[in-house]
Amino acid sequence: MTSATPAYHQSTLAQLEDEAVYVLREVAAQFERPVLLFSGGKDSICVAHLARKAFHPAKLPFPVMHIDTGHNFGETLEFRDRFLADMDANLIVRTVQESIDKGRVQEEPGPNASRNSLQSVTLLDAIAEFKFDAAIGGARRDEEKARAKERFFSFRDRYGQWDPKNQRPELWNLFNGRYATGEHIRAFPLSNWTELDVWRYIEDEGLALPSLYFGHEREVVERDGMLLAKCEFITLLDGERWESKSVRFRTIGDMTCTGATESSAASIDEIVDEIAAATTTERGGRADDRRSEAAMEDRKKEGYF
Repeated sequence: MTSATPAYHQSTLAQLEDEAVYVLREVAAQFERPVLLFSGGKDSICVAHLARKAFHPAKLPFPVMHIDTGHNFGETLEFRDRFLADMDANLIVRTVQESIDKGRVQEEPGPNASRNSLQSVTLLDAIAEFKFDAAIGGARRDEEKARAKERFFSFRDRYGQWDPKNQRPELWNLFNGRYATGEHIRAFPLSNWTELDVWRYIEDEGLALPSLYFGHEREVVERDGMLLAKCEFITLLDGERWESKSVRFRTIGDMTCTGATESSAASIDEIVDEIAAATTTERGGRADDRRSEAAMEDRKKEGYF
Protein backbone atom coordinates (compact mmCIF):
# COMPACT_ATOMS: atom_id res chain seq x y z
CA MET A 1 0.00 0.00 0.00
CA THR A 2 1.19 3.53 -0.70
CA SER A 3 1.44 6.44 1.70
CA ALA A 4 -1.10 8.30 -0.46
CA THR A 5 -3.93 6.35 1.20
CA PRO A 6 -4.80 7.24 4.83
CA ALA A 7 -3.71 4.65 7.41
CA TYR A 8 -7.33 3.66 8.18
CA HIS A 9 -8.01 2.83 4.56
CA GLN A 10 -4.67 1.05 4.22
CA SER A 11 -5.64 -1.24 7.10
CA THR A 12 -9.10 -1.85 5.62
CA LEU A 13 -7.71 -2.59 2.17
CA ALA A 14 -5.10 -4.94 3.61
CA GLN A 15 -7.85 -6.91 5.38
CA LEU A 16 -10.01 -7.00 2.25
CA GLU A 17 -7.04 -8.14 0.17
CA ASP A 18 -6.25 -10.94 2.64
CA GLU A 19 -9.89 -12.04 2.61
CA ALA A 20 -10.08 -12.08 -1.21
CA VAL A 21 -6.81 -14.02 -1.49
CA TYR A 22 -8.14 -16.54 1.04
CA VAL A 23 -11.34 -17.02 -1.00
CA LEU A 24 -9.37 -17.50 -4.22
CA ARG A 25 -7.11 -20.09 -2.62
CA GLU A 26 -10.16 -21.88 -1.22
CA VAL A 27 -11.59 -22.08 -4.74
CA ALA A 28 -8.35 -23.55 -6.06
CA ALA A 29 -8.24 -26.03 -3.18
CA GLN A 30 -11.86 -27.21 -3.27
CA PHE A 31 -12.61 -27.39 -6.98
CA GLU A 32 -11.14 -29.35 -9.86
CA ARG A 33 -12.06 -27.08 -12.79
CA PRO A 34 -12.59 -23.45 -11.73
CA VAL A 35 -12.61 -20.51 -14.13
CA LEU A 36 -12.21 -16.77 -13.59
CA LEU A 37 -14.88 -14.69 -15.33
CA PHE A 38 -13.48 -11.50 -16.86
CA SER A 39 -15.43 -8.58 -18.32
CA GLY A 40 -12.63 -6.00 -18.63
CA GLY A 41 -14.27 -3.91 -15.91
CA LYS A 42 -12.54 -2.61 -12.81
CA ASP A 43 -13.86 -5.34 -10.49
CA SER A 44 -12.78 -8.25 -12.69
CA ILE A 45 -9.41 -6.50 -13.15
CA CYS A 46 -9.02 -6.40 -9.37
CA VAL A 47 -9.97 -10.08 -9.03
CA ALA A 48 -7.48 -11.08 -11.73
CA HIS A 49 -4.77 -9.03 -10.02
CA LEU A 50 -5.60 -10.60 -6.64
CA ALA A 51 -5.47 -14.05 -8.22
CA ARG A 52 -2.02 -13.29 -9.60
CA LYS A 53 -0.94 -12.29 -6.08
CA ALA A 54 -2.58 -15.33 -4.50
CA PHE A 55 -0.64 -17.84 -6.61
CA HIS A 56 2.61 -15.95 -7.35
CA PRO A 57 5.15 -16.96 -8.58
CA ALA A 58 3.12 -19.68 -10.32
CA LYS A 59 0.74 -18.92 -13.18
CA LEU A 60 -2.99 -18.75 -12.53
CA PRO A 61 -4.20 -22.30 -11.79
CA PHE A 62 -7.36 -21.72 -13.83
CA PRO A 63 -8.30 -20.17 -17.18
CA VAL A 64 -9.95 -16.79 -17.66
CA MET A 65 -13.21 -16.58 -19.60
CA HIS A 66 -14.95 -13.63 -21.23
CA ILE A 67 -18.56 -13.83 -22.40
CA ASP A 68 -18.62 -11.36 -25.30
CA THR A 69 -21.99 -9.89 -26.21
CA GLY A 70 -20.66 -8.56 -29.52
CA HIS A 71 -21.74 -5.10 -28.34
CA ASN A 72 -18.74 -4.38 -26.14
CA PHE A 73 -16.81 -1.14 -26.15
CA GLY A 74 -13.77 -1.41 -28.42
CA GLU A 75 -11.63 -0.01 -25.61
CA THR A 76 -12.71 -2.88 -23.36
CA LEU A 77 -11.69 -5.59 -25.81
CA GLU A 78 -8.35 -3.96 -26.55
CA PHE A 79 -7.63 -3.68 -22.84
CA ARG A 80 -8.73 -7.28 -22.20
CA ASP A 81 -6.28 -8.70 -24.71
CA ARG A 82 -3.40 -6.53 -23.52
CA PHE A 83 -4.01 -7.08 -19.79
CA LEU A 84 -4.43 -10.86 -19.96
CA ALA A 85 -1.49 -11.26 -22.34
CA ASP A 86 0.64 -9.46 -19.77
CA MET A 87 -0.62 -11.91 -17.13
CA ASP A 88 0.14 -14.85 -19.44
CA ALA A 89 -3.40 -16.05 -18.72
CA ASN A 90 -5.23 -18.73 -20.68
CA LEU A 91 -8.13 -16.75 -22.21
CA ILE A 92 -11.35 -18.42 -23.33
CA VAL A 93 -13.91 -16.34 -25.24
CA ARG A 94 -17.47 -17.40 -25.90
CA THR A 95 -19.86 -15.10 -27.73
CA VAL A 96 -23.56 -14.35 -27.62
CA GLN A 97 -23.48 -14.30 -31.41
CA GLU A 98 -22.59 -18.01 -31.37
CA SER A 99 -25.61 -18.64 -29.14
CA ILE A 100 -27.82 -16.71 -31.56
CA ASP A 101 -26.44 -18.61 -34.57
CA LYS A 102 -27.16 -21.93 -32.83
CA GLY A 103 -30.72 -20.87 -32.02
CA ARG A 104 -30.05 -20.96 -28.29
CA VAL A 105 -31.23 -17.35 -27.84
CA GLN A 106 -33.03 -14.73 -29.91
CA GLU A 107 -32.18 -11.08 -30.41
CA GLU A 108 -34.50 -8.73 -28.56
CA PRO A 109 -36.71 -6.55 -30.78
CA GLY A 110 -37.29 -2.81 -30.46
CA PRO A 111 -35.23 0.34 -30.00
CA ASN A 112 -34.08 -0.59 -26.46
CA ALA A 113 -32.96 -4.10 -27.38
CA SER A 114 -29.90 -5.39 -25.56
CA ARG A 115 -27.85 -8.57 -25.57
CA ASN A 116 -26.94 -8.23 -21.91
CA SER A 117 -29.48 -10.70 -20.55
CA LEU A 118 -28.66 -13.17 -23.35
CA GLN A 119 -25.22 -13.71 -21.80
CA SER A 120 -26.69 -16.09 -19.22
CA VAL A 121 -27.31 -18.83 -21.78
CA THR A 122 -23.86 -18.38 -23.33
CA LEU A 123 -22.25 -18.57 -19.90
CA LEU A 124 -24.16 -21.69 -18.82
CA ASP A 125 -23.37 -23.38 -22.13
CA ALA A 126 -19.67 -22.59 -21.66
CA ILE A 127 -19.72 -23.92 -18.09
CA ALA A 128 -21.23 -27.16 -19.40
CA GLU A 129 -18.82 -27.31 -22.36
CA PHE A 130 -15.71 -27.11 -20.19
CA LYS A 131 -17.27 -28.84 -17.17
CA PHE A 132 -16.33 -25.93 -14.91
CA ASP A 133 -17.34 -26.57 -11.31
CA ALA A 134 -16.68 -23.05 -10.01
CA ALA A 135 -16.85 -19.66 -11.69
CA ILE A 136 -15.09 -16.74 -9.98
CA GLY A 137 -16.67 -13.31 -10.46
CA GLY A 138 -16.13 -9.73 -9.37
CA ALA A 139 -19.61 -9.01 -7.97
CA ARG A 140 -19.84 -6.99 -4.76
CA ARG A 141 -22.70 -6.86 -2.27
CA ASP A 142 -22.95 -3.06 -2.36
CA GLU A 143 -23.67 -2.99 -6.11
CA GLU A 144 -27.36 -3.86 -6.04
CA LYS A 145 -29.93 -5.31 -3.64
CA ALA A 146 -29.91 -8.74 -5.32
CA ARG A 147 -26.11 -8.83 -5.05
CA ALA A 148 -26.45 -8.12 -1.32
CA LYS A 149 -28.02 -11.57 -0.87
CA GLU A 150 -24.95 -13.38 -2.20
CA ARG A 151 -22.49 -15.47 -0.21
CA PHE A 152 -18.79 -15.86 -1.01
CA PHE A 153 -19.65 -19.30 -2.40
CA SER A 154 -22.95 -19.01 -4.26
CA PHE A 155 -24.59 -22.35 -5.04
CA ARG A 156 -26.14 -22.89 -8.50
CA ASP A 157 -28.34 -25.90 -9.26
CA ARG A 158 -28.05 -28.20 -12.29
CA TYR A 159 -29.97 -25.67 -14.36
CA GLY A 160 -27.49 -22.93 -13.42
CA GLN A 161 -30.15 -21.17 -11.38
CA TRP A 162 -29.65 -19.20 -8.20
CA ASP A 163 -32.09 -19.41 -5.29
CA PRO A 164 -31.35 -16.84 -2.56
CA LYS A 165 -33.22 -19.05 -0.07
CA ASN A 166 -31.07 -22.08 -0.87
CA GLN A 167 -27.63 -20.78 0.02
CA ARG A 168 -25.23 -22.26 2.53
CA PRO A 169 -24.13 -20.69 5.83
CA GLU A 170 -20.57 -19.37 5.93
CA LEU A 171 -19.85 -19.10 9.63
CA TRP A 172 -16.24 -18.25 10.48
CA ASN A 173 -15.49 -18.12 6.73
CA LEU A 174 -15.85 -21.87 6.36
CA PHE A 175 -17.03 -22.52 2.81
CA ASN A 176 -18.99 -25.55 1.68
CA GLY A 177 -18.05 -26.22 -1.93
CA ARG A 178 -19.78 -29.57 -2.31
CA TYR A 179 -21.87 -30.04 -5.42
CA ALA A 180 -23.56 -32.83 -7.35
CA THR A 181 -23.09 -33.59 -11.04
CA GLY A 182 -24.25 -30.65 -13.16
CA GLU A 183 -24.25 -28.19 -10.26
CA HIS A 184 -21.60 -25.54 -9.72
CA ILE A 185 -20.53 -22.71 -7.45
CA ARG A 186 -20.03 -19.02 -8.19
CA ALA A 187 -17.32 -17.48 -6.01
CA PHE A 188 -17.14 -13.75 -5.23
CA PRO A 189 -13.86 -12.70 -3.54
CA LEU A 190 -14.85 -8.99 -3.55
CA SER A 191 -18.15 -9.54 -1.73
CA ASN A 192 -17.31 -7.20 1.17
CA TRP A 193 -15.65 -4.49 -0.93
CA THR A 194 -17.31 -1.18 -1.79
CA GLU A 195 -16.90 0.86 -4.95
CA LEU A 196 -14.58 3.22 -3.06
CA ASP A 197 -12.53 0.30 -1.76
CA VAL A 198 -12.01 -0.90 -5.33
CA TRP A 199 -10.84 2.51 -6.52
CA ARG A 200 -8.48 3.00 -3.56
CA TYR A 201 -7.04 -0.45 -4.15
CA ILE A 202 -6.56 0.29 -7.86
CA GLU A 203 -4.71 3.46 -6.92
CA ASP A 204 -2.50 1.76 -4.32
CA GLU A 205 -1.66 -1.14 -6.62
CA GLY A 206 -1.14 1.06 -9.67
CA LEU A 207 -3.49 -1.04 -11.79
CA ALA A 208 -4.14 -0.15 -15.41
CA LEU A 209 -7.74 0.44 -16.49
CA PRO A 210 -9.65 0.94 -19.74
CA SER A 211 -9.75 4.63 -20.67
CA LEU A 212 -13.56 4.50 -20.43
CA TYR A 213 -13.34 4.98 -16.68
CA PHE A 214 -11.83 8.45 -17.03
CA GLY A 215 -13.40 11.63 -18.35
CA HIS A 216 -13.25 11.94 -22.15
CA GLU A 217 -15.20 13.56 -24.97
CA ARG A 218 -17.75 11.24 -26.50
CA GLU A 219 -20.92 11.47 -28.54
CA VAL A 220 -23.89 10.36 -26.48
CA VAL A 221 -27.66 10.45 -26.57
CA GLU A 222 -29.87 11.03 -23.55
CA ARG A 223 -32.55 8.37 -23.19
CA ASP A 224 -34.68 7.78 -20.10
CA GLY A 225 -32.31 9.85 -18.00
CA MET A 226 -29.21 7.96 -19.20
CA LEU A 227 -26.39 8.93 -21.53
CA LEU A 228 -25.78 6.14 -24.04
CA ALA A 229 -22.61 6.17 -26.14
CA LYS A 230 -22.89 6.44 -29.91
CA CYS A 231 -22.55 3.08 -31.62
CA GLU A 232 -23.99 1.10 -34.51
CA PHE A 233 -26.22 -0.86 -32.14
CA ILE A 234 -28.32 2.12 -31.02
CA THR A 235 -30.96 3.67 -33.29
CA LEU A 236 -32.06 7.19 -32.49
CA LEU A 237 -35.72 7.71 -31.67
CA ASP A 238 -37.79 10.68 -32.82
CA GLY A 239 -36.47 13.85 -31.20
CA GLU A 240 -33.18 12.31 -30.12
CA ARG A 241 -29.78 13.50 -31.32
CA TRP A 242 -26.15 12.79 -30.63
CA GLU A 243 -24.34 15.35 -28.48
CA SER A 244 -20.68 15.64 -27.58
CA LYS A 245 -20.11 15.60 -23.81
CA SER A 246 -17.28 14.97 -21.40
CA VAL A 247 -18.24 11.64 -19.82
CA ARG A 248 -16.88 8.60 -18.05
CA PHE A 249 -18.32 5.21 -17.11
CA ARG A 250 -18.68 3.89 -13.57
CA THR A 251 -19.44 0.39 -14.83
CA ILE A 252 -18.65 -1.24 -18.16
CA GLY A 253 -20.90 -3.63 -20.05
CA ASP A 254 -22.98 -3.90 -23.21
CA MET A 255 -22.95 -0.56 -25.05
CA THR A 256 -26.71 -0.66 -25.53
CA CYS A 257 -27.50 -0.53 -21.81
CA THR A 258 -24.46 1.03 -20.10
CA GLY A 259 -25.01 4.67 -19.26
CA ALA A 260 -22.26 7.25 -18.96
CA THR A 261 -21.86 9.94 -16.32
CA GLU A 262 -21.04 13.54 -17.20
CA SER A 263 -17.56 14.04 -15.79
CA SER A 264 -14.17 15.53 -16.49
CA ALA A 265 -12.46 13.42 -13.80
CA ALA A 266 -9.08 12.50 -15.25
CA SER A 267 -7.44 10.95 -12.17
CA ILE A 268 -8.37 8.41 -9.54
CA ASP A 269 -8.37 11.11 -6.84
CA GLU A 270 -10.97 13.04 -8.81
CA ILE A 271 -13.04 9.89 -9.36
CA VAL A 272 -12.95 9.06 -5.63
CA ASP A 273 -14.22 12.56 -4.85
CA GLU A 274 -17.05 12.09 -7.35
CA ILE A 275 -18.06 8.72 -5.95
CA ALA A 276 -18.02 10.00 -2.37
CA ALA A 277 -20.53 12.70 -3.34
CA ALA A 278 -22.66 10.52 -5.65
CA THR A 279 -26.32 9.93 -4.79
CA THR A 280 -26.77 6.94 -7.12
CA THR A 281 -25.04 3.58 -7.19
CA GLU A 282 -22.67 2.70 -10.01
CA ARG A 283 -25.35 0.47 -11.54
CA GLY A 284 -27.83 3.36 -11.47
CA GLY A 285 -26.83 4.02 -15.07
CA ARG A 286 -27.56 0.51 -16.32
CA ALA A 287 -30.72 0.27 -18.44
CA ASP A 288 -30.97 -3.50 -17.91
CA ASP A 289 -31.38 -2.94 -14.15
CA ARG A 290 -34.30 -0.56 -14.75
CA ARG A 291 -36.52 -2.98 -16.62
CA SER A 292 -38.24 -4.04 -13.42
CA GLU A 293 -37.86 -3.69 -9.66
CA ALA A 294 -36.33 -7.17 -9.51
CA ALA A 295 -34.49 -7.12 -12.85
CA MET A 296 -31.09 -8.17 -11.48
CA GLU A 297 -32.52 -10.88 -9.24
CA ASP A 298 -34.56 -12.31 -12.11
CA ARG A 299 -31.46 -12.45 -14.34
CA LYS A 300 -29.40 -14.06 -11.59
CA LYS A 301 -32.03 -16.76 -11.10
CA GLU A 302 -31.63 -17.55 -14.81
CA GLY A 303 -27.86 -17.95 -14.50
CA TYR A 304 -26.54 -14.38 -14.82
CA PHE A 305 -23.17 -13.45 -13.29
